[in-house]
Amino acid sequence: MIRRHKGRGAASNPEGRFESTRYQAEDDGWYREDDEQRPATEVREELARSVISRNDSPDVSFEQSTNPYRGCEHGCIYCFARPSHSYLNLSPGLDFETKLFAKTNLEEVLRGELSKRSYVCKPINIGSNTDPYQPIEKQWRLTRAALALLNECNHPCTIVTKNALVERDLDILVSMAKRKLVQVFISINSLDNKLASKLEPRASAPHRRMKAVGTLAQAGVPVGVLVAPIIPALNERDLEAVIEQAAANGANAAGYTCIRLPYELKQLFREWLDLHYPDRAAHIMSLIQQMNGGKDYDSNFATRMRGQGVFAEIIRKRVEVARRKSGIDRAWDVLLDTSQFVPPRIHSPQGELF
Repeated sequence: MIRRHKGRGAASNPEGRFESTRYQAEDDGWYREDDEQRPATEVREELARSVISRNDSPDVSFEQSTNPYRGCEHGCIYCFARPSHSYLNLSPGLDFETKLFAKTNLEEVLRGELSKRSYVCKPINIGSNTDPYQPIEKQWRLTRAALALLNECNHPCTIVTKNALVERDLDILVSMAKRKLVQVFISINSLDNKLASKLEPRASAPHRRMKAVGTLAQAGVPVGVLVAPIIPALNERDLEAVIEQAAANGANAAGYTCIRLPYELKQLFREWLDLHYPDRAAHIMSLIQQMNGGKDYDSNFATRMRGQGVFAEIIRKRVEVARRKSGIDRAWDVLLDTSQFVPPRIHSPQGELF
């Protein structure tokens, strides 16, 4: 059933695209708003066989990534990773933000992969799919464990998050920053707290993320801002202000992406628009289609991140001008040092001779 769920982004829990059974919810007339039970967050442990993913997409700037968690409690309705929950026979809707998986052996497996003789050191992006600092990180601390390992063996990394919890790991980040081993990106796509509470219900509020930019910068940690995703006629009005404020708080780079609606995300986003912004839902979708060759989504590598057409070109120029006025670099122009890497030692119950 499509309805608002307090503290959650999705309005429904549709089957994933690989499911063979379909369910149809029917209103029996007994539902009342005050009867609603808030979906609880469930975290299951997962033992991963591999934790470094390789990427060869021409529109993605990093070649390696790792994700401590599957699913994301932030509940961002626009999240392009939602359809990945279908591979687990779970819904990209409410399941994605309530039924989460923690890779509890992340540090052990990552240590093994980094210690292989064939391993070639390249920056690892943490948070390419789901946010490494989502609320459950407070308890599981898997991101911190991965950072500690990378710091131990002088391995460079980039981090993408929309949670101020990243400040907790300043001790590690400062140490890595002194050796040019880390670049943090804080995702801020609006300065409107009310809009953010609907778009990203469990992420840190925009003003709190902006404060985190300043905290990291003052501590000497390179930090940039990602205005992502830009949704036409919804949050694009804040584009220049986000970049300007981030630069004023010490950000050294800025980047952006436009909204992407692959697979089941099309349905989920349309439901969300109908619930929260019914008066402009058709207009927003019309603009999104104009940026995707007349479709809700175009997977073409050349355009899927930035869109195409007149409106997409206007956004590109606005970002370029705002970045130039603020005097900061493009998001992925920052270079990290791979020359210091020393393969980590594998822990052994027998100890070490040397």
